[in-house]
Amino acid sequence: MARYTGSVCKLCRREGEKLFLKGERCYSDKCSVSRRNYVPGQHGKGRKKTSEYGLQLRMKQKARRYYGILEGQFHHYFEMAERKQGVTGENLLRILESRLDNVVYRLGWASSRAEARQLVVHGHFMVNGKKVDIPSYLLRAGEVVAVSAKSKESTKVKAVLEANSGRPVPAWLDLNREALEAKVVNLPAREEIDTPVEEQLIVEFYSK
Repeated sequence: MARYTGSVCKLCRREGEKLFLKGERCYSDKCSVSRRNYVPGQHGKGRKKTSEYGLQLRMKQKARRYYGILEGQFHHYFEMAERKQGVTGENLLRILESRLDNVVYRLGWASSRAEARQLVVHGHFMVNGKKVDIPSYLLRAGEVVAVSAKSKESTKVKAVLEANSGRPVPAWLDLNREALEAKVVNLPAREEIDTPVEEQLIVEFYSK
């Protein structure tokens, strides 16, 4: 499975804002964006985003990095969104939100999407009673996600759940905190997605 292995703090600095890729560190004084709020590199302080293409590219990159997805898969999701009925940009965000690793993060079962992806790969979660270890698994309305019985006893999993127990859960997910399971009530509408991107710019980027 291909993945980005460089410094994730540089990704936030490149986009000029926090993408919350490192969990609790992003809320502390150690956050790189707070300490060095300029583009990384020798000439970072002098760089400016001015062209229309540059804005579209940066928005696509920000969304891709926000969800932790490589270019090929992100483009594939865009093509899926184009084929669906409705607004392409909103379809794209809905697909990204329905990924299993994102849902695990949204439920407060991980501190970041990267941690959620790792926990999924290690087999800590079940979908409709069956173990699923594929972070890109796309959930559908009505499906139930749960922490596996064995993982409920894991010291690592317990610590992660405790650390994130107070995080608000979006309305499109019905979480049973005691049973550690959640139902996907429906896929989210645009107003239920708080991802700080302008999806129309991404549509324009791929439409060139």
